[in-house]
Amino acid sequence: MKNYIYIILFLTTLGFSQNKINAQSQQVWIDSTYNSLSFEEKVGQLFMIAAYSNKNETHAQDLEKLITKYKVGGLIFFQGGPNRQAKLTNRFQAKSKIPMLIGIDAEWGLSMRIDSTHTYPWNMTLGAIKDNSLLERMGMQMADQSKRLGIHFTFGPVVDINTNPKNPIIGNRSFGETKENVAAKAVAYMRGLQSYGVFATAKHFPGHGDTSTDSHHALPTVDFSRDRIEEVELYPYKELIKNGLASVMVAHLNVPSIEPRENYPSSLSEKVVTDILKNQLKFEGLIFTDALNMKGASNFKQPGDIDLAAFLAGNDVLLFAENVPVAIEKFKQAFKDSLFTEERLAHSVKKILKYKYKAGLNNYCPIEFENLYADLNKKEYKALNLEMYESAVTVLKNEDDIIPIKRLDKEKIAFVKIGDGDATTYIEKLKEYAQIDVITTKNLDSLLVEIDGYSKVIVGYHKPEGIWKKNEMTFNEINWIDKISKHSKTIVTFFTKPYSLLRIPTFQETEGLIEAYQNNAFSQIVAAEILFGAKEAKGVLPVSIKKNFCESDGLKTKNLNRLGFAYPEQVNMNSEMLAKIDEIATNAIKYKVTPGMQILVARKGKVIYKKAFGSPTYDTLQQVKNTDLYDLASLTKVLSTLPNLMKDYEKGNFSFNSTLAQLLPVFKNSNKADITVLDMLTHQAKLPAWSPFYVKTLDSLKKPSQKYYSTTTSENFPIKVASNLYLRNDYSDSIMNIIKEAPLLPSKQYKYSDYAFILFKEYLERFHNKSLNKLSDDNFYKILGANYTTYNPLDKFELSTIMPSEIDTYFRYDTIQGYVHDMAAAMQGGIGGHAGLFSNSLDVAKIMQMYLQKGSYGGYTYFSKDTFDAFNTCYFCNTGNRRGAGFDKPQISGEGPTCGCTTKSSFGHTGFTGTMVWADPEKDLIYIFLSNRSYPDGNINKLSKLNIRENIQKIIYESLTD
Repeated sequence: MKNYIYIILFLTTLGFSQNKINAQSQQVWIDSTYNSLSFEEKVGQLFMIAAYSNKNETHAQDLEKLITKYKVGGLIFFQGGPNRQAKLTNRFQAKSKIPMLIGIDAEWGLSMRIDSTHTYPWNMTLGAIKDNSLLERMGMQMADQSKRLGIHFTFGPVVDINTNPKNPIIGNRSFGETKENVAAKAVAYMRGLQSYGVFATAKHFPGHGDTSTDSHHALPTVDFSRDRIEEVELYPYKELIKNGLASVMVAHLNVPSIEPRENYPSSLSEKVVTDILKNQLKFEGLIFTDALNMKGASNFKQPGDIDLAAFLAGNDVLLFAENVPVAIEKFKQAFKDSLFTEERLAHSVKKILKYKYKAGLNNYCPIEFENLYADLNKKEYKALNLEMYESAVTVLKNEDDIIPIKRLDKEKIAFVKIGDGDATTYIEKLKEYAQIDVITTKNLDSLLVEIDGYSKVIVGYHKPEGIWKKNEMTFNEINWIDKISKHSKTIVTFFTKPYSLLRIPTFQETEGLIEAYQNNAFSQIVAAEILFGAKEAKGVLPVSIKKNFCESDGLKTKNLNRLGFAYPEQVNMNSEMLAKIDEIATNAIKYKVTPGMQILVARKGKVIYKKAFGSPTYDTLQQVKNTDLYDLASLTKVLSTLPNLMKDYEKGNFSFNSTLAQLLPVFKNSNKADITVLDMLTHQAKLPAWSPFYVKTLDSLKKPSQKYYSTTTSENFPIKVASNLYLRNDYSDSIMNIIKEAPLLPSKQYKYSDYAFILFKEYLERFHNKSLNKLSDDNFYKILGANYTTYNPLDKFELSTIMPSEIDTYFRYDTIQGYVHDMAAAMQGGIGGHAGLFSNSLDVAKIMQMYLQKGSYGGYTYFSKDTFDAFNTCYFCNTGNRRGAGFDKPQISGEGPTCGCTTKSSFGHTGFTGTMVWADPEKDLIYIFLSNRSYPDGNINKLSKLNIRENIQKIIYESLTD
């Protein structure tokens, strides 16, 4: 114990010594640098001038002159681009006698000024978040981006308390209307920035939140008592200063209770800057003026005079000076006139030099250009963005728990967009959860007629995104919402600032109300997820909306465990590793392994990768979409037949020991009578692999025989096999007879067979007196919201949205598109227990997620956990049979259906047309691969030979970071 104490004391002493050396080095550098400067150069350090990377060379040369001749201390960058700004920064820093401080307005990220960079939520949106650690993480990311671009000061956070909803310049830039929330958010934001070595600047001192004038154009008045300002407006500054705030920006405001001179800008007031900020609040960091070209200040004094006045008031850095040469002359004259001392000048200049040292400018390094764009737009930045919107979007009204929408099979939902903003992502996401009819009627009376019969109407109020846009609701917009709400059960989502709701007198008629704050892809994704229970609502209002809603109002909603959407990093996966999937997919298309494909990866209930590649065929320009349909082939077994069997198993309609004769009495006297359900499910029932039933229906020319087929439909030929080809109505019985009479294999061993699932289909349809497609629709797909999952897709979808599976030259002699590829399923009218299902990657993922959640999804239980476990057990692994009860399982050894990197509890299936589904409970992971590799010729199978599906799965597992 004694040794331990000695070690601690030694390390503590070492730390103090190191800090002392660093402080000494810092002071030596500051003093020596200061002493190397002439009077004019010292004054030059006070100026931070405006720079634009989107202007011409003349502008750059003008700046270069100010840097080289007048030794200005810093640059504040405005509009431009990252590469251009980096080039100018390197150029100007190389010309500067002392490296300059670089600042930028980046309240919601560099994109406030710089194109091609990341955008974070506005402060008003952040104000709705309860978890302030998210803002701290945001600050860290902002600092990371700023440092990468050679920026040292972020002019943020805005800490104005927005108690005036009509404030024309703050509004969305404020965290809210209460001092506690604003202060807490600002401290988290600041901590994040400064922990990563970028200095935060709190603004606009002493408080711009309750003003009705924009200081860019005139001088706003803050007409509060000194006590009120002390109690409210200064509160965030006190909290920030206690926590180590680096700098403050002083606003151009008229504050009569502090500065008695009429219309005297606070930025030029010694009472504001020195008496309150420096002396009363004990602030020792850098003090910036707000931009001195703003009319709130520049209307008061001329260039040069205003700079001097700001300095004399106690400011350190003079921002956006309009005429540096004139200002320096004014300073020289003022010094001669003893208006300030060398000590006063040294106070500010040495403080500036101190922050240059802290920023590492004593060892300046130029910006590197390699990977600059990628470094400024990392995937984890978007991941945090989505996480923040998930925490911000706020449910304000939820009558009868209308949110989230639950039983989709009992709903008919319409969507109405109001406003002139974009709603593309919102509509797209809503449709990924349920069947949504978008109503576009422009006449209100006609619209009210059109929404008759809908169980719910979702209204999206969308306005163009813009932080300074008023986006005030018009009478017509309010009237539409009112009339729709009175007419139907309505959920309204506002994709605009909360103040937009002020004009609505009452929300009494609206059952559901969501405030999403901004109109962008992030807010639209999250709003849709909350509506359908993929996420619970967490946000609270940062401001009050008259008497309708109070600050901090916000209702929690239920998470129904529907699939949501996330970035890979949110679920411990690596985006860069997953990007390798794109390369495999692109090469597969290039080398004609398959014309196109859909690939989806989901983890922890979130879809993190969903892409479509290629075209329907090799000779078309049409691109595959994520909503397009593929023939799932044998995936039908586990996505249609098997879940229905699970329900029957749970109800006790059969057991694993039940025999085929018990399920289908017609087999009672056959050689298959005693085959058990478990042996059929595990493919060890001694059944043959399959039978080319169609061959016996061909004529001598190997074309469909007129004995069995007709080119037109009729009572005798009702079974549609392909376009203009109809099979006899009694052939289904023939298939059963062929299976019944087929010899069994000599020994009981694993042998994959379609026969079992053809027989299971027969059982299900006879037992329930309902077709398999109807059973699957009613029991699963409608409730799941799997609206693209169907047999015979041409009954519901356009031909162009269905991928072709083959050019058939042996049976139907046609391009097989919209009809099932499998011949036996085709001869059953497209509805087979072993094949026939069509879908897209997202719908398939919903079914697999239901399995992963052991029988529940969307707040509905389809079967019990015990039932799922019974079917996901490898009963005969010890005899070399890897199969579960219906599911395929990982290979026991050697090659198999997976990459060999999945866990033993994982399960899935593959299909002939080039499909694969796989879920891993231990990794909480789903992988969907859909393709039409069988086009144009199903006999060519490069997909399997090249292990495309397995190689992609391997990448997915390698991308896991936990």
